[in-house]
Formats: sequence, C-alpha cells, structure tokens
Amino acid sequence: MSKISIIIQREYFTRIRKKSFMIMTLLIPLLMACIVFIPARLTQIKEPGIKNITVIDQTGRYENAFHSNELYQFYLINQSAHFPYEESKNDALIVISDNLSNNPDGITIYSDRQVNPELKSYISGLLSPFVRDEKLQQYDIPNLKEIVEKVNINVDIQEVRWTNTTEEEASTEIVMATSLTAAILIYFFILMYGSLVMRGVVEEKTNRIVEIIISSVNSFELMAGKIIGIALVGLTQFLIWVALIVVVGSIFGSGLENEIMQKAVLSHGSESDILSGNSFFSVFSFSYLITTGVFFVIYFIGGYLLYASLFAAIGAASDSETDTQQFMLPLTFLVTFALFIAIYSINNPDSTLTFWCSMIPFTSPIVMVVRIPLGVPFWEIILSVLILFFSFISITRIAAKIYRTGILMYGKKVTYKEIWKWVKNG
Repeated sequence: MSKISIIIQREYFTRIRKKSFMIMTLLIPLLMACIVFIPARLTQIKEPGIKNITVIDQTGRYENAFHSNELYQFYLINQSAHFPYEESKNDALIVISDNLSNNPDGITIYSDRQVNPELKSYISGLLSPFVRDEKLQQYDIPNLKEIVEKVNINVDIQEVRWTNTTEEEASTEIVMATSLTAAILIYFFILMYGSLVMRGVVEEKTNRIVEIIISSVNSFELMAGKIIGIALVGLTQFLIWVALIVVVGSIFGSGLENEIMQKAVLSHGSESDILSGNSFFSVFSFSYLITTGVFFVIYFIGGYLLYASLFAAIGAASDSETDTQQFMLPLTFLVTFALFIAIYSINNPDSTLTFWCSMIPFTSPIVMVVRIPLGVPFWEIILSVLILFFSFISITRIAAKIYRTGILMYGKKVTYKEIWKWVKNG
C-alpha cells in the first residue's frame, strides 16, 4: 500500500470516529430543515381568539365592503363624529374619512400596538376591489365591470429551451434556484473543509507530530494524503446530510407540499395539468440532471482541491490558528467574491465579467455551476475545466514548496515576503 493511501486512511478514519463528526453530521441537516420548514409552519399558526375591529365609515359608502372571518370581527359605525379610541375595548380602530376612489389615503388604522401586517393586507384586499368597482361605476358605461373582468387576462408564458437536436421545457425560476443552490454548496464546502485541512496541519505542527510523520514520508505525500482524506470525510458527511435532509423533509414537508399543490391547482388548473406542464415536477429532464450533476461534481472536486492546497500551505506557514488569520483573509475574499459574481451571473450569464470569472480558477468552480444550467457553449466549459485543473496542479506545486519549508519551522512570525522566498528557493 502506498504511503499516500496510508495517510488518506489515517485522516479519514481518525476524523469520522470523532464525536464531533457524528454530532455535526446529525445536527446540521436538522438545523437546515428547521430553518426551512419551521418559519413556514409558524406563519400558519394563528393566535387563538377573534380580533375585534371597530370601523368608523364617515362617508357611509363602505359598509358592504367589510366581511368578518375566523380571525377578524368588524363592527361598523356610520357616523361623522370622531370616535375616541381610548373608550373602545376593541383591538383596533379603522377610520375612513374620505371617498377612497378619489383619495386612496383616506383610511387610517389606530391601535395601541403595532398593527399586524396580515390585518392591513386583509383590509386592503377587501377594499381594493370594492373601490375599483366604485371607480368603474363613475364612468357610467353599461356592463363595464363585466367587460373589464373579461379583458383582464394573465398571460402564462411557456418556456422551451431550443437546442440543435431537441426542444425541452424549462423554467427559469427553478433552474436559477437549483443553480444558485449548487454554487452555495460549493462555497460552503470549500470554506468548511479547506479550513479543516488548515487546522489539521496546524494541530500536527503544534503537537510536533509532524516531525515524526515527515521522517517516513515526504512533504508532498503528506499534504496530498491530508487533502484527499479530508475530502473523503467531507463527501461522506455530505452524502449523509443529503439522506437526512430527504428523510426530514419528507416528514415535515409533506403537509407543506400538499398546501403548495392546492394553491397551484387553484391558480393553474388541475393537478394533472401542473404535473404535465412547466413546473417543478417536469422541467428537469434526465439529460439535464445528468449533465448538471456531472459538472457539479467536477467543479466541486476541482475547487476544493485548488483551495485545500492553499489552506494546507497556510497551516504549514503558521504556528497557531491565530497566525492563520492574516493569510486566510485573501482566500476568504476570493471565495466570497466568487459567490457574489455567481449571484450576479444569474441575470447576466453572458456578460464579460461573468465570462472571465468562469475562466479564472479561483472563481470558476462557483460561477460556472450557475452558468451551465442557463446555457453555456461547450467549448467554454471544457476550457474552464482545463484551466481549473491545470491551475490546481501548478498551485499544488507552489503550495508544496511552502508546505515543505514551513511544516518544520517554529517560533517565527512568517510574512508574505518570507513565503515568497520559500517559493523561489523551493
């Protein structure tokens, strides 16, 4: 068995047996599920009891506009005198002081606490169509209301991606969401596991374990084994997360999915129409999933290997995690900048800035996974991948020089100038 294989096994099995690995592996998907589903559930929880709302309509025009429901009970008072709210035992007071069709600002809500946005939205939903009909009546055109309703048509635009051989249904919103999700996953993976590589090197260096290890293997084998071993740890954790998120999502999200489907049916027709139309259930063809998945893995691996080698070099050049901060900032900036460009490229996938950031190896892993589902010439993808892996090989050689010198250096504050000497003389 090669020395690199032994180092990979050591890094992998040592880390997955730690309690912290098991705790974080189980905790993070639960937290993610809670972040996604708990707010959705909380919005559906209504405070028990009915809110009593007093309505003073000084115009006498909107008595028929207010309809009570299971949350709000309206009590209408048609009078011109001002109503002293302090004497009211209701939860809020609505005063309509003017004809809303002529003065839309002629309504005010009074309350001794912040007005619930849902209440404002409900009242607006009641009054807006009533005022619209009132405004239409002023034109004194027979059947104008019916005419307006007939001509008020929402155009549903179907999307088709036209390639040289096939036509595929598409959904811009869903493709953008999945692309951005892939970019965010790579962003977090690079920072999380790149930092883990760096901390592992610093820990071994601080405990002087590396002096024993380096006597049996060369510095490049040690660095390569550590990077690949931690990558396998990350891949294992990622696959467990995916499985747990699917399980937790199926448990907590089934009710939410049914509600979304019901709303979609009300808006777009029958359930069969939705499943067969341009929706989440049909826009992802098999070829789309395979292509996107393959390139996601390629950029996933390439981006991690590129940054992990630099993180390893930073760990070798530092005596403690505190010392790594001065070198971490440029790398963190590059990864974060790549995420910002990825967000920008959603609406500008063919811009000059997006193109060059898709070629620069420090930004291409995150930017290109957003562009590919939106449609990128194949030659650009191939060129980007070649540049990424060629840069990985070149940067790994540079990082190995830093690693070789810095791994056995203690008690000295390393500067960028010192690191440049190691690179030139290595």
